[in-house]
Amino acid sequence: MRSILFLLLGAIGVSCSPLAQPVPQRKEITERFFADADTIKNVTPALQKDRGFTNYEELTGFLSNLESKKPDWIDVSYIGESQKGYKVPMITISNKSAQGEKIKVWMQAGLHGNEPASTEGLLYLLHELVNNPEYTYLLDKLDIRAVPMANIDGYLKQSRYAKNGLDLNRDQTKLMAPESVFLKQEFSNYDAQVALDFHEYNPFRRDFAKMSSFGIIGLYDIMFLTSGNLNVPQNLRTLTDSLFVGNTMKVLDQNGLTHHQYISTTDYKGAIHFNQGSNNSRSSATSYALTNAVSSLIEVRGVKLNKTSFKRRITTTFLVGLSYLETAYNNDELVRKTIQQAQKGQESISVTSSKTVYEGTIEAIDVDTREIIKMEVTLRDAIKMNPELTRKRPEAYLINKNQKKIVEKLKVLGVELEQLSEEKNYSVESFQVTNYDRANAKYEKMNLQDVRTKLEKKSITFPRGTYIIYTDQKNAPIITEVLEPEAPNSFVSFGVLETDLNRELPIYRLPKTIP
Repeated sequence: MRSILFLLLGAIGVSCSPLAQPVPQRKEITERFFADADTIKNVTPALQKDRGFTNYEELTGFLSNLESKKPDWIDVSYIGESQKGYKVPMITISNKSAQGEKIKVWMQAGLHGNEPASTEGLLYLLHELVNNPEYTYLLDKLDIRAVPMANIDGYLKQSRYAKNGLDLNRDQTKLMAPESVFLKQEFSNYDAQVALDFHEYNPFRRDFAKMSSFGIIGLYDIMFLTSGNLNVPQNLRTLTDSLFVGNTMKVLDQNGLTHHQYISTTDYKGAIHFNQGSNNSRSSATSYALTNAVSSLIEVRGVKLNKTSFKRRITTTFLVGLSYLETAYNNDELVRKTIQQAQKGQESISVTSSKTVYEGTIEAIDVDTREIIKMEVTLRDAIKMNPELTRKRPEAYLINKNQKKIVEKLKVLGVELEQLSEEKNYSVESFQVTNYDRANAKYEKMNLQDVRTKLEKKSITFPRGTYIIYTDQKNAPIITEVLEPEAPNSFVSFGVLETDLNRELPIYRLPKTIP
């Protein structure tokens, strides 16, 4: 298999050795399909040098320089330390003289350290917002917080992972890495209404070597990852996909950039299928959406390309970020009303769900002919999820007071908790584990648990100090994602809360009383 892969990489102009990462694609492919942008200005650190990307000193210097330009508008703070001891900067931009309620926008980049144009594109956007009079009007209605290099340890060595080997975009609910904790805490404190997470994707996936005659190469300049999670209210999903993504696609078309909903290959019973979209709250796109925010993860074509088409990738990131800001500015009242409606909640919750599977068409570059081809593929679509296990939304959950680990994680996720001031009797539903399987191999350093439960009605006197979590709060959708044990990203499924067969979980549902 290794020799086949090396032959494929050679065919597309990628030289490699067992000890080296592939280097940029053949010049012919770049010039034909991914010509660099000629409108971008060399104003960010990596754009001002031929080799390498923005280092830590350049990052902090760049942000400090922005702050000095408009000290009344801009504040640079440090929200935590990476595992190697680097302080992680966050920039807040707000025109304090502008009157009226503003839309809060959260942006981050560099969560995967080997996706450098995400950081550079966000830095470019920040520069333009501060220095270009054409865009400063946006701050009349928007407040912005941005973390340009979320995974500093990974970024400085161009590695996807944090120092402890965790993928920070698989850690959005279990919160096992220190970076995940302070990033999520800052996001929760900010209470964002619009959230963007900038990434890059790999156009040379291993499975691509098996497709067409001699393999294919990823074509799309950008792919949009939005959430199909059924616990994200439908009106919010529609606003995200139809308005924000729709407007941005028009901008990309005007600039000759190709786009698609996010797709990635997966092995399904020995066949290559394509996953489209996402419903997993372990990733930021869904995790943010479950706080009732407009949320998108932006995947620009860039992993393994080093600085090939670097200005094109930065331009793409900039145009997407700018389009989301303009859409929020022009539709601020609609965004508020949609989120207010979403916060009323849904009567039933989807604990488990399945993707819609169908035949679809994607475009790619054929390695042999170096032409764009259309391919019929099987899509497993997470934008079109089907409910499987559903339950009525409870009035509240009760958690034993000794479950401090999951209580602290809930607080970081922005969940409001109360504690009983005295013992109190409730008629509740308890989770009884009826099926149990524990994975031997670790996933993201956790032993996953697959459980099935049955609900038993009980009358229990809960002691003083028991935690009670009401579901009529802003971040209610994320509560059910982590507390319903069968949910694929719950504290039980991830092994954060360990259990076993025939156990009763220390989490209880308080059913709604019917008037």
